[in-house]
Amino acid sequence: MLLSPKYQFLFVHIAKTGGTSVRAALERLRWRDPWYYPMFLCSRLSHLSGHRIASKLPRHAKVVAAKELLPREYFKGLFKFAFVRNPWDLQVSSFHHIRRERPHYLGGHETFEAFLRWKLDPDRPYQYHVDTSITLQTDYLIDLSGELVVDYIGRYERLQPDFAEICARIGIQAPALPHARQAKDRQKDYRSYYTDATAALVADHFARDIAMLGYGFDPTD
Repeated sequence: MLLSPKYQFLFVHIAKTGGTSVRAALERLRWRDPWYYPMFLCSRLSHLSGHRIASKLPRHAKVVAAKELLPREYFKGLFKFAFVRNPWDLQVSSFHHIRRERPHYLGGHETFEAFLRWKLDPDRPYQYHVDTSITLQTDYLIDLSGELVVDYIGRYERLQPDFAEICARIGIQAPALPHARQAKDRQKDYRSYYTDATAALVADHFARDIAMLGYGFDPTD
């Protein structure tokens, strides 16, 4: 999550949706923000206290955290946005990320199908939060009443034009998006990873995301 008091925006960073590139581009604005240094100091104090003083919004915090912590009128005045991604594509990206950077999280399931079935198995004993992509993306966008409270939802599939639209609404010239953390170990078409059965598993687990965000197994133009 990235908050800018000067430019009055709140970026809700959902993992594996292009958010690292968006964050890297927007973080440059911090140097122009007179609130940057007080915020940095509070962040360090939060770290030193074990984050017990609630002065820092975590990188992948849900929007409800900001709504509950910030003054009501201040929160309402922020331009709140996030990026989302096709759930089937997201699961493929997450698998490759874990296999590349945290292979011990695979739980001994080395193929995409085996890992997906294990991860989404409702009877799997809870050992740890396998990865953030098991959480519904819409959970990051709603408040405690289930109401959508972000002002703009960009799409990973339209990252560049949607980011340009966001920058226009913030009132800045769109900086170049760096190609941060690009995966080089996966096939391009996520559909090639799925059988009918595993595609149905994702459709069932992420049904609310698919309905609210308008995604389908096949990409749309």
